[in-house]
Parts: sequence; C-alpha cells; structure tokens
Amino acid sequence: MRKTTKDWSAQKYLQFENERTRPARDLLAHVPLEAPRRVVDIGCGPGNSTELLIRRWPEAKVSGIDSSPAMIAEARKRLPQVDFALADIATWTPGEPVDVLFANAVLQWLPDHAALLPKLFGLLAPGGVMAIQMPDNIGEPSHRLMRETAAAVPFAAKLADAARPQLPPVGLYYDLLAPHAARVDVWHVAYNHPLADAGAIVDWVSSTGLRPFLDPLDAGEQAQFLAAYTAGIAAAYPPRVDGRVLLRFPRMFIVAQRA
Repeated sequence: MRKTTKDWSAQKYLQFENERTRPARDLLAHVPLEAPRRVVDIGCGPGNSTELLIRRWPEAKVSGIDSSPAMIAEARKRLPQVDFALADIATWTPGEPVDVLFANAVLQWLPDHAALLPKLFGLLAPGGVMAIQMPDNIGEPSHRLMRETAAAVPFAAKLADAARPQLPPVGLYYDLLAPHAARVDVWHVAYNHPLADAGAIVDWVSSTGLRPFLDPLDAGEQAQFLAAYTAGIAAAYPPRVDGRVLLRFPRMFIVAQRA
C-alpha cells in the first residue's frame, strides 16, 4: 500500500463520529479488566476512543499515541487532561508495561502483522489485555470500486500500489497470540450504517480508505477519479425505502489477555 505523505483530516474523520465510535464501544465492552493502572490508546485519532477509556476507568492513567499531528492536536483539544504524544506504533515502546493496549481502527494501516502483534503483546504487564478492532472491508463495493476505478483511469500508473491489502485470516492472529496468552477471542461484526446517500459514502471513505488513491493525484485527476468512483458507488448502493443507503462495514475484533 502506498504510504500517504499528507496528514489526516480530523474534521473529515469526525463527520461520522457516532458510526466510527460504535465499534470502539463494542470492543471496549469485551475487555475483562476492572481496574487497570495504565491504559494506552494506540492510534488514538481525535480522542473519541480515548474518551471511552477514561469513562470506563476514571482512576487509570490513560494516554494516547498517534502518528498524525492533526489528530493529536484535535485529541489534545478534546481531552486536555490526557497525555497525547506523536509516535510510530511500529517502533513505540512505553516506559513501563501496560495493562491495556487499545487499538481501534489503526493496525490495518501497518504492515507485517506477524511481527507487529507479538511485539505489541509483549508490552503488556502479566494479565494485561490487548484489544484490537480493524476494518475488514476490502471485499466490499466501497473498496472494490476504489481498485476498479484506479485501474480504469488514464493515470492508473500513479495508483498502482494504492490499495490496502486484505487482512490475514483470523487463524493467523490466533496462532500468533495464543502461545503467550491466557485467552484469545477473535470475531467479526458487520455493521450496516444508514447514510444520507451515495455521496455520504464517498465522504466517509475520503478521510480513510480513499486517501491513498487521491493523495498522489492533482486536482483535475482527483475530480475525474471521484466522478467515476461516485457513479459506481451510486449503482452499488441503491436507495432504501426512506431514500437513505446502507453502508455494510465488516470489522474484525481481537481481544487477547496475557498469561
């Protein structure tokens, strides 16, 4: 996948804050710890998931890291009492073992999960929990049409490596973590989000999955790509009885507790 050089837009991301936060709430509900001391939100984004952690464990030391300056700035504005820091998840190391590592919708952007997840799991204190949620929607029309549009435009060469790869099968994650874990749960949930229209779907993905396709293009190419992609989305997601469209969004969840 092409690594974009442009920063994330916290405002665009928060346009669908309720829908994006729902999986974080569902993930948090499966963390079996009552009173962790140290909790880190890795890939904290604008702080919407961090806020959930503070509400769940008000006595814990909760912090957040992200590689996006814009996201960290938004998180600090939202939660000024929390320690947020710019950091690369792949190389980040805490000053002491952590009781909860919470990773909501971030690890899908990082390569080499076979090396990354055991490393992160090893940062936990005994009995600590790593909780992960990742979009698993590469096969959905929203993402299939990105690839098909990219292959059909005259500037396709610019987008040859833009697509995010499919996540590995759940068995790989289980096998990576189970030898060092007291328990490992892996499951999928497919959300169906009612959105205003096809344009709302394009708005949703423009702040996440569509960015590697748009960032390499100039303004004219972006307009051409978006016109073709939006037409495909409109055909793939017909209006329902109330005029809205349903965005199906599968996500993978992993909760692993260290022995």
